[in-house]
Amino acid sequence: MVERIATYEEFWPYYLREHANPMTRSVHAVGTVLGVVVLAWAVLVGPLWLALAALATGYGFAWGSHLLVERNRPATFRYPLWSLFSDLRMAWLLAAGRLEPELRRAGVA
Repeated sequence: MVERIATYEEFWPYYLREHANPMTRSVHAVGTVLGVVVLAWAVLVGPLWLALAALATGYGFAWGSHLLVERNRPATFRYPLWSLFSDLRMAWLLAAGRLEPELRRAGVA
């Protein structure tokens, strides 16, 4: 059995390596943005049940990309909060054009 990662600083490079394929990162970013938009709509306009749709949207895109593109197990299952934060972080860095240096530091070509 693989040891658990103890700190977020160790988790972030692991997370990036689990998203090595650019298509996986793109699909994740689309799902994350759509999930945030649906969640904001649910909170600001309603109905609140849309918050569940936001989760389904974000995780549906993410898990689909792991199954169909990256062909690995989503980190969400072992590290749910760190994965959620990292999804948001990766989408933000990708949109800002600042993800490449992070990928290089994590050893992703």
